Amino acid sequence: MPFKARNVLLYGLGAAATLGLAWLALRSDPVPVDLHELARAPMQVTVNADARTRIAEIYEVSAPLAGIARRSPVREGDPVIANETVVAIVEPASPGLLDMRSRIQAEAAVREAEAALVSARSALRQAEEELNYARTDHERTRTLVERGVASITRLEDAEQRLRSAEAGADAAASNLERANGALDRVRAALIEPGDDPAQSTSCCVRLHAPVDGKVLSIDTISERPVTAGTRLLSVGRPEDLEIVADLLSTDAVRLRPGARAVVERWGGAGTLAAELTKIEPSGYTKVSALGIEEQRVDVVFDLVTPVPERSGLGDGFSVFLRIVEWEADDVLQVPLGAIFRQGQDWAVFVAGPDGTARLQVIELGRRNDTGAQVLSGLEAGQRVITHPSDAIRDGVRIVPRDGE
Repeated sequence: MPFKARNVLLYGLGAAATLGLAWLALRSDPVPVDLHELARAPMQVTVNADARTRIAEIYEVSAPLAGIARRSPVREGDPVIANETVVAIVEPASPGLLDMRSRIQAEAAVREAEAALVSARSALRQAEEELNYARTDHERTRTLVERGVASITRLEDAEQRLRSAEAGADAAASNLERANGALDRVRAALIEPGDDPAQSTSCCVRLHAPVDGKVLSIDTISERPVTAGTRLLSVGRPEDLEIVADLLSTDAVRLRPGARAVVERWGGAGTLAAELTKIEPSGYTKVSALGIEEQRVDVVFDLVTPVPERSGLGDGFSVFLRIVEWEADDVLQVPLGAIFRQGQDWAVFVAGPDGTARLQVIELGRRNDTGAQVLSGLEAGQRVITHPSDAIRDGVRIVPRDGE
């Protein structure tokens, strides 16, 4: 080979080697990524909340009068039968002790009442005597008129005096009754504890259970004074349970009566079924654990699961609710970790067939805690990059992290 041609060949090989080394040095390695294959599957959008159970109908037993509530004859959890089981005993209040001034005043009132009674009896006897005289005079005058000795006018005068005497006798009898009542009233003011024999015989008022069920709580266990209307205990049916959850008002407005709910973390095996029955019409302000004021509203659910399958669940127990706001059986879903904002749109990186990442703008619908509904832009079977890093751009070479 001529010397010149050989030099050209050597120079060419050297240039090619230099270009190859430069390409290898400047070439970027594929970026490892996590891929997720899209599929159509059932999807639910839920509102999640901590909740508690409560008995739907609670009956409170209160003292019907002021007195002493005896020691409770029942204990919490005891079964009761409506109108049979005695759940509380109230003894009417005894009269209070009198101080010296009150006793002197009460005794003086008794003497006044006794004097008034004597006067009323005398007035009654006088009225009865006048009535008897008026009757006799009336009979005598009528006899004389029948014989033609006396005039009709005299008979009419006798009848008028008889009616007046009868009215006076009735008034005197009423005054006597009033005097007797006044005397009984003032004598009652002198009664002190232990002086009334009728109280020891009548003793107490026994209160019976209003419904069949169990004793839920007892406010008055030991003997103590109570006023009329004081709550003594509450009764209810433990199997008649409902669930109440305090939701953010912005979540509650999206729910409707009849919505299905799944009860979790209730303490037993599996889950329970519940149904939304009522959203309270009024909300309230509640301070969160972070110190933020929130507007919340109570939402009530009926337990659908039969009682034997939720044995052990009682009043005031803690549960966790997943309330189904929306659900569908065949939905194309994309993980939340794969979507990001591209301007005003949502986008994902799709793994292209040439091993590169391709930017794809998509349209989303409903979303839950794990994924979002894809309305357009993607198809089932495509693979998207989850949690893309800053190294991922349109056209960048990628390689599955798991080696697939």
